[in-house]
Amino acid sequence: MTAQPKQINTPLTDDTIQSLHVGDRVLISGTIYTARDAAHKRLCAALEAGDDLPFSLEGQIIYYVGPSPTRPDQIIGSAGPTTSSRVDPYTPALIQQGLKGMIGKGKRNQAVRDALAQHHAVYFATVGGAAALIAECVKAVEMVAYEDLKTEAIRKLTIENFPVVVANDIYGADLYEQGRLAYRRQEG
Repeated sequence: MTAQPKQINTPLTDDTIQSLHVGDRVLISGTIYTARDAAHKRLCAALEAGDDLPFSLEGQIIYYVGPSPTRPDQIIGSAGPTTSSRVDPYTPALIQQGLKGMIGKGKRNQAVRDALAQHHAVYFATVGGAAALIAECVKAVEMVAYEDLKTEAIRKLTIENFPVVVANDIYGADLYEQGRLAYRRQEG
């Protein structure tokens, strides 16, 4: 029997992050922010210039997504994850500023994994190819910054039971590496 998903709320606390382990299925409710590579580049440029960020990163989660255009009967268009490695160059700096969670797809580099462990943050993976279903978890959308980036602008999403899996935890574990090792054992 599979364990029930853990239910967590944002903003993330250290206690919540400490309770999460690679492979845990999680349902997130609360507020998250969207940002892709162009927005990450601007956030890091603002940090380097000593400027204020358009929202506080403290305890927050960023979802790597550029939602498709919204139809009149929708809150948000399809909202599937983008490949997380695109923002790896910017992620450690944001984690140092208090970012506690990220949602995307694919493996992270060692610098990101080290920052997760050092600053107590977590990386969640969600399913690519299920963008329309994921969008159903979004209950409200608000533009926050960089509207000129269109789908890559930063938005504040109110979500309910958003499904993710812990891919990297503060203990150094990596879901992608564990999966590869398990496959090799089955093969051999």
